[in-house]
Amino acid sequence: MVGSRSRYRALEVVDGLKERWTGRDLTIEAADNEGAADADLIVIATPWDGATQTAQMVETHLRGKVVISMANALTKIGKEFQPLVPPRGSVAASVQAVLPGSFVAAGFHHVPAKELGDLDHPIESDVLICSDHPEATKMTAELVAKIPHMRPLDCGELSLATPIESFTAVLLQLNVRYKTRVAVKFTSIPE
Repeated sequence: MVGSRSRYRALEVVDGLKERWTGRDLTIEAADNEGAADADLIVIATPWDGATQTAQMVETHLRGKVVISMANALTKIGKEFQPLVPPRGSVAASVQAVLPGSFVAAGFHHVPAKELGDLDHPIESDVLICSDHPEATKMTAELVAKIPHMRPLDCGELSLATPIESFTAVLLQLNVRYKTRVAVKFTSIPE
């Protein structure tokens, strides 16, 4: 019964996206986690505390594939967002630990989710990418480069996911304080 509810919810989401993005040639299909894991490139966009469990549930489907982790371990204490440090240092490193046969990249941490989903109003942002696997970095960068006004930046190895994920708390705090949606853009790096 849970599976049919999940499938029904996935169909509702697809219908909502197609309605929201009318006039665009988008191929979107509903699937559960196993169906999504059959894609060539996987993005784990769950709440941070479910990312490793979700990855682990479909680990056999993800072997040999690039997996992008975009979750940030954060909590809100009072009026402030605070970064949390998962046991392996970052959500991305925790995902890599449960997916030893996959190629995990950390990316999209600083892009506001609502704005990322608004195809009519592109957001200008750099996307920091780190991975221990050159192919994962390359594929993630190629995906970022397809999004108008976004620029992929290779930040190095997966160990740098810790400060990248943590910095999201600062950006969220700026959003609250200034009632806006900030994005990261680095200067002096050639296009």
